[in-house]
Amino acid sequence: MDVTAIIEPLNEAQREAVTAPSRPVLVLAGAGSGKTRVLVHRIAWLIRIEGISPQRLLAVTFTNKAAAEMRGRIESLLDFPTRQFWIGTFHGLSHRLLRTHAEAAGLPSSFQIMDSEDQLRLIRRLLRSLEIDESEWAPKEVQWFINAQKDEGLRSKHVDDQGNAGRRQLIDLYARYETVCADSGLVDFAELLLRATELLQQHSDLREHYQSRFMHILVDEFQDTNAIQYHWLKLLAGRSSVPFVVGDDDQSIYRWRGARVENLQSFQRDFSDPLVVRLEQNYRSTGTILDAANAVIANNSERLGKNLWTDGDAGDSIKLYAAFNERDEAEFVVNRIADFIASGMRRSEVAVLYRSNAQSRVFEEALLIAGLPYRVYGGMRFFERAEVKDALAYLRLIANRDDDPSFERIVNVPTRGIGARTVDVVRQTARAMGVSLWRAAAAVISEERITKRSATSLLAFLRLIEQLDEATRSMSLAEQVEHVIHASGLIDHHKNDKLAGESRVENLQELVSAAQGFVADEDSELPPLVEFLSYAVLESGDTQAEDYEDSVQLMTLHSAKGLEFPVVFVCGLEDGLFPHQRSASDAAGLEEERRLCYVGLTRARQQVFLTYAEQRRLYGRDHYGTPSRFLREVPQELLEEVRPALKVSRPVYRRPSIDKAEASGVRLGQRVRHGKFGEGVVLNSEGNGAHARVQVNFERAGTKWLVLAYASLELM
Repeated sequence: MDVTAIIEPLNEAQREAVTAPSRPVLVLAGAGSGKTRVLVHRIAWLIRIEGISPQRLLAVTFTNKAAAEMRGRIESLLDFPTRQFWIGTFHGLSHRLLRTHAEAAGLPSSFQIMDSEDQLRLIRRLLRSLEIDESEWAPKEVQWFINAQKDEGLRSKHVDDQGNAGRRQLIDLYARYETVCADSGLVDFAELLLRATELLQQHSDLREHYQSRFMHILVDEFQDTNAIQYHWLKLLAGRSSVPFVVGDDDQSIYRWRGARVENLQSFQRDFSDPLVVRLEQNYRSTGTILDAANAVIANNSERLGKNLWTDGDAGDSIKLYAAFNERDEAEFVVNRIADFIASGMRRSEVAVLYRSNAQSRVFEEALLIAGLPYRVYGGMRFFERAEVKDALAYLRLIANRDDDPSFERIVNVPTRGIGARTVDVVRQTARAMGVSLWRAAAAVISEERITKRSATSLLAFLRLIEQLDEATRSMSLAEQVEHVIHASGLIDHHKNDKLAGESRVENLQELVSAAQGFVADEDSELPPLVEFLSYAVLESGDTQAEDYEDSVQLMTLHSAKGLEFPVVFVCGLEDGLFPHQRSASDAAGLEEERRLCYVGLTRARQQVFLTYAEQRRLYGRDHYGTPSRFLREVPQELLEEVRPALKVSRPVYRRPSIDKAEASGVRLGQRVRHGKFGEGVVLNSEGNGAHARVQVNFERAGTKWLVLAYASLELM
């Protein structure tokens, strides 16, 4: 393979990076600019042109999938296998180092790796052995604390308690956890990196060996590195190795899990005279999309700076839709998707992006009604999420004490000291007596078949269900759901989860919104709660498309990173939702939210739709928000408002006036109340006299056309 074959497919900036001299290189690779191509061709250049042995290269990425893709592309380009290459993830390569030098690392040769669930179980056992109630210290909170310290490169003895008693207790638990792991020969994921870093730090002979062995170290997605990963890289590189890192500070969106965008700036200080190459030519999106993304991200002050461009078409304008509420928003999105499909587009070529997992529920419902298959990418459907199923199990047990699956699911959720042995005794008693678990539990307690402590905990659970039933009998459906998620302890339980707790709490609160929007069958004699529970089961049935099926893609903006689609809808663009309310007063957090918006925009190849709602029922509450500040950062000449919006709240954009005839005194934008469908807003009208009809967007029932002569609408 000659020089031409390696560099011919590359543009000028890519060639500069691939053929760079033997010095530290920082490649700022914008979205869609071909960063993987640069990494692969750099490796080919080093091997074929510079004559570097494959064994002297180390290539690091973040996922096994990315590592496999890199291997495949290198094999295709070089036409020989990559078995000799050290290509893998940070954790995978650290594991390789530790297996090779287990004794020096202070590990038994047969050490075992724990996944996240194994680690959580170990922490639970540790808490039980110390007789610490999980309601006092949630295992997931302890797990999060331990992993966070390891990601910062800190052992328990190095962590400062900051004069805080609670933090002091966590440090003590970390120390005890370290002892248990050491005694058992167990290593968690975070430990792999920390132990490998300590190995290199403490053994100068090994450090020097690997520094001289790996002449070139190549790192992908460098903006996502955390403290320990960057330290690991610096130790391996030393003074002799040549680091070649590829990243994009404008796509750094994982601060919440330890990623440090500032590592890109630190690289320029820590490695002498680095060459900085900017990949700004985009091969994915239209000029209009790139102009919008550039304009938004330019508002971030702490960035290294680049400007995406394309030699392709400017493309269509960005479409902006102002919805009356979240149901109107979902209906608009689904109708537009149906239009694209009717024109020949595949369903999988369309993505609906949102900031919060809880937003998926309304889109799922609208897609089901429209008969469009969908997949929730990187997650579960709303009614299949564990925290939602827990809440539904409480509601089912309230409605029916003999619901055994619900009893088993929540008898110890949140943790209340009811162990597996106690549940086994209840289960055996139920079989022997031929009764439900609920009835068996009462018998087990009265007949003293379990310890007094277990009996007390089990009795507390039975009383809790009775109290929830009694307290909610006179409540509306939504009030029942809201009371249960709080009084059961589910909300407080998930608040203790530092990593995923916020999303789970939001999903529980969104279940209240689902109850508020639920319209029971007026001919049904069943209680609303029983009908709602049946609805939830049906909604969680076989509605999500199979992996092989062509389906609309639903996902959070975080999940969308690295993906691309011809058409993208970015939804929920309201201040407080996106950007998220917790980032409103945090400069660093707001910049990360803006990077998330940039990521969302640059997922699209041909068309972007931006939507916001003037009223949104989310997390069980009505919100009257203002359009996101990110919308104001998109140049107005790039936007096309897809329809004039009737304002319910204070306008931010000027709209053309609407010249429509009023029908029988009902105005466009008028709030009305219907006996069955509840409250809504008049969207449209047609006809006159007895045949006049109005289109009303109801908060609970969605959009309906009604004949005024029979609708009995009450003006509000």
